[in-house]
Amino acid sequence: MRIGELAKRTGCGVETVRYYEREGLLEAPQRDASGYRAYGPRHLETLQFARHCRSLGMKLTEIRQLLDFRRHPEGDCAGVNDLLDLQIVQVERQIAAMATLKEQLLLLRGTCAERRTNGKCGILRSLDDAARGAPCPCHGEASQPVAAAGGCVVDWRIDEAFASNAVNPDH
Repeated sequence: MRIGELAKRTGCGVETVRYYEREGLLEAPQRDASGYRAYGPRHLETLQFARHCRSLGMKLTEIRQLLDFRRHPEGDCAGVNDLLDLQIVQVERQIAAMATLKEQLLLLRGTCAERRTNGKCGILRSLDDAARGAPCPCHGEASQPVAAAGGCVVDWRIDEAFASNAVNPDH
C-alpha cells in the first residue's frame, strides 16, 4: 500500500508516517518500480501500535523502547512493567497539576462574580496586577508560586507537568 492509504487506515497524516519513519519507529519501506514507498502489513501493525501508545500519552522514546521489547519476545517483561509504572506516575503528577490548576482558575474566577465592563473586571485586574508583580488570588501559599524572568508568577509544578508530556496527537 502507498503512504496515503497507510495514513488513512491508521487515522494519521502522511507527514506523521514520514516522521515516524525518520525517527526510526517505522522501518523504511521498499520502493515500487515507480519509486513510491510500498508499505506492508507489518508497517500498518507497527503504526497502529505506536498510535495506540500515543493515545496513552507515551512519548516517542517510550514507544521506541516498547517496540524494542516487542522485537525480543524471549526477554523478561520487567522493563515493560517499569516503563508503564513510570507512565502511571507521570499521569498521577498531571492529574495533581490539573487539580491545582482548576483550584487556581476557580479562585481567579471568584474575583469577578458579576458582569461589569472589561475595565472593572476582577479577572483582568488580577491578571494585570500579577503581570506587574503584585500577589494574585490564584497563587496562594499552598501552590508555592515562583517568580520567573520578566516578573511572571508561575506555578512551576503545573508548567513542568504540561511541558514534560506535551502531546501532539498526530505524532
